[in-house]
Amino acid sequence: DPGHGGQDGGAVAADGTAESEINLAVSLRLEGILRFAGVPTEMTRREDVMVCDPGLSTMRQRKVSDIHNRVELVNGIPGAVLLSIHQNSLPSSPVTHGAQAFRNREPEAEALAQTMQDTLNTVVNTHRAKEPKQIAKSIYLMNHVTVPAVLVECGFLSNEAEEAKLRSADHQKKLCCCIAATVTEFLTRRESTDIM
Repeated sequence: DPGHGGQDGGAVAADGTAESEINLAVSLRLEGILRFAGVPTEMTRREDVMVCDPGLSTMRQRKVSDIHNRVELVNGIPGAVLLSIHQNSLPSSPVTHGAQAFRNREPEAEALAQTMQDTLNTVVNTHRAKEPKQIAKSIYLMNHVTVPAVLVECGFLSNEAEEAKLRSADHQKKLCCCIAATVTEFLTRRESTDIM
C-alpha cells in the first residue's frame, strides 16, 4: 500500500517532493523484489492517484472513499499481509531521522513488526535504533483491515540529509530489501506452521 496519492500528497519535503511520490517508488521496488522471491503481491495503487470512487466533489469525500476502498481491497485477499509504505515528517525537529515499523492489533502483527524493526535497525538505523510501536487508533486503514499489518515510516522528509537518501535508488533498494527479507521469512514460517 503506497500511502497517499494524487491530490493527497501527504507530507512535503523542503524541495517540494510529495511523500506520495516516494511511497509509490519504494512500493514498486518492493513489489519487484517480493515477486522475484516468489511472493504474490497486490498493490492498492500503481500510479500517483487516489484510490477513490469517481465523481466525488470534496477532498474529504475523496479521502474517505480512498481509505475505505483500500480497506476493502486488503480484506478481500485471503491470507494477506498488509505493508503500508509512508514517509515521516517532524519539521519542529529537523535532526530526527530513521525508519520505524508500526503494527495493527491483529495476531502475528507484533512479531512481524518486531522482526522488521530489528532488520531496519541493523541495516538503516545504524546510529540510533528505534522500537516498533502499535499504531494509533486514529489510523483508519491499519485499524480496519482484518489481516496482520505493518506501516513502515521509511524516514523523515523533514531531515534534509535523510530526505535526499529517501529519493535515491540505492537507499530505496536497501529499505526494500529489509522489508522484503522480513516478510519473506514471516510468510515462510507461517506456511511451515500451517503444514504441520
